[in-house]
Amino acid sequence: MFKKVNRIEHKRNKTEKPKKLNPWIPRIFNHQCYVTFLTGCYSCLWKFRQWEKTKVGFCCCTWKEQLFCPCLVISFVLSLMLLFLWIETSNEYFNFDWVTFLGRGYWFFWSIFILSLAGILTAYSSLLLLLGFLLLWEGIELYLHLCHKILVLLVILLCVILMFIICKFWKERWLVAGLSLQIFAPYVHLVSITVMVILFWPVAFYVAHLEREVRMRRYRMTHSEKKRLKKCNVITRLRGLQVAVGLPFLLILLSVYLMPLGIYSPCIQEKENLGPKPTIFGHRGAPMLGPENTMMSFEKAVEHGAHGLETDIHLSYDHVPFLMHDFDLRRTTNIGEVQPESAFENPAFFSWDFLSTLNAGKWFVKPELRPFYNMKPLSEADKERARNQSIPTLADLLTLAEKERKFVIFDLHRPPPKHPLRHTFIRQVVRVILASKIEQHLIFWLPTHDRQYVRSVAPGFQHVGRLVSVKTLAKNNISIINVDYKKLFPNGLRDYKAANIHINVYTVNEPWLFSLAWCSRINSVTTDNIGLLSQLNHPHFFMTPKFYMFMWLLADIISVLFIVAIFCFHWRRETKKEKLFETSSTRTDTQSGIENEEDLHIAMKPPARVVEGPWTLAALHPALPKSGKQHQGHFNVAAPSKKPLPIKNAVTPLKPGKHEIQSPMPTTIFELTQAPTRQATSEATFQTTLPTLKVDKPTMPSIEVPYS
Repeated sequence: MFKKVNRIEHKRNKTEKPKKLNPWIPRIFNHQCYVTFLTGCYSCLWKFRQWEKTKVGFCCCTWKEQLFCPCLVISFVLSLMLLFLWIETSNEYFNFDWVTFLGRGYWFFWSIFILSLAGILTAYSSLLLLLGFLLLWEGIELYLHLCHKILVLLVILLCVILMFIICKFWKERWLVAGLSLQIFAPYVHLVSITVMVILFWPVAFYVAHLEREVRMRRYRMTHSEKKRLKKCNVITRLRGLQVAVGLPFLLILLSVYLMPLGIYSPCIQEKENLGPKPTIFGHRGAPMLGPENTMMSFEKAVEHGAHGLETDIHLSYDHVPFLMHDFDLRRTTNIGEVQPESAFENPAFFSWDFLSTLNAGKWFVKPELRPFYNMKPLSEADKERARNQSIPTLADLLTLAEKERKFVIFDLHRPPPKHPLRHTFIRQVVRVILASKIEQHLIFWLPTHDRQYVRSVAPGFQHVGRLVSVKTLAKNNISIINVDYKKLFPNGLRDYKAANIHINVYTVNEPWLFSLAWCSRINSVTTDNIGLLSQLNHPHFFMTPKFYMFMWLLADIISVLFIVAIFCFHWRRETKKEKLFETSSTRTDTQSGIENEEDLHIAMKPPARVVEGPWTLAALHPALPKSGKQHQGHFNVAAPSKKPLPIKNAVTPLKPGKHEIQSPMPTTIFELTQAPTRQATSEATFQTTLPTLKVDKPTMPSIEVPYS
């Protein structure tokens, strides 16, 4: 018998699987760490505590915190606008750094500094916004720490100051941002649809959760009519939250779907309508490959296939035209080492004998003075070559252009007052050009001063105009214009193309801007980044209208399918939770009703009736004195006038045989209720519990014993 039991137990031990750790332990631990991390970053409360979750439909924070929620959203929007504006105007980074150099006196990449600052501000505000959203998702009350509040206000103040400065002094940057949207708008549309689909997941969850909360509250209202008015106010608030969350999202989604109807992009056209690639003028040569306005820079531009060469001309005090852009020699020469007291002097007041001795290339090799942040590293040969560069004359450039048959366009700076060539500088430059024996049609004459003399002396020069009306150009017999791209595209591009005007725009360094000029059928561009633009064989972001229509419809259809699937998923899940709640609440109400009915029924029964089974302790007790009326199957027990005597176990309970032992059944509880006496009003209950033993026949008949 015992061996058999041991074998069974041994088999059970073999078949039993090893116990695993409760899965809720790591889950709660991870969730606690997650919530603690959120509250620590947002509220600087790093100690774990049991947070009281806010109820659905009620405010998530105090009125003081509600004032900072719009501030946080405003800081995110402003920092994002600043970041977008500064990224899209990367074509103007050099000009910005050059202007700050003129004011500060030393070279620094202030453009990259502001770009990094805008990125940090955007990341900080977006991180706080994300943390607040996650805390709301967890149902935890928002409490933004005082340090974060101060920093948020500083972010808003700094963004407002920077935006004001841009609007005041660099309004053209907004034009650049508008031009970038002409290129990136189709892709912004596709990205916006993707973002809206991603954002629809929490929106659908929240709307479905609010709907389930409304239905559950309505279901509870049927069971508590006294709180109907209070519940109706909560339901109205929940419906308002659904509208406040869902309606703006649907309106934004609809506007995103219809965005292509208002998009105009020159790069969306048929392939046969695409014009030829614009020709390239090297702006001061190739300033990303060699020191600007040096022979090395112009030779690098010729090597990369430049169509023409652009430069700036000053005249020395002894009548020699030379190439220099700035109005002093600090940035591009070693004047600070040779003659520091004259570093701020206008270069036109120096003689050519002194200017020819200055080094114009050592600054380019120094990392802290490199003009462009995205320059490729120079080889050792190029570094050695750059260190030996000097200031070239106009005659040197014309010799190279005549040899390579390259066009030359230049800005001619008028000498300052008290200069000997203050009024005759045009004639001196024309005299040098004609003496170089270069073909006259290779000269793009840009200066507007004394044009009649130039036409009479050099009729072969191609005169170039500025941004003036088509009538003025026709009156002056000008068919070429050289304009800033920021002013050309918003003003009169179609008129110039209709009049068959040759258009050259400056300064185009970014591939997206060069692609815009290509798709807009611009004839030529002036660039610093000739090494990159010369390698482009096809405009970026170009697509046909049919292809864009296909992408538009495909993206809309796929996004609609995803949105419907997400909404159905959340709605179905919340509906299941609602049904489970109704089922559990119905069972709870039914059980509570049954228990109430049983309690009422028991309370209405006379408390003196007791039925004894054959195996209870009262049945096995020796006979007690009888009193009261005898009934069939039971006795009506009357309240004794004296205290009952203590019961002693005078009879040993019978034990069944071994062959009659079976598995124990659930225990049965029998209650003996004593009627209240005149001395005490409490009820005395006597309970005894014995295992129910199954036998063939009862060994003793039922005994009905009165309770004394």
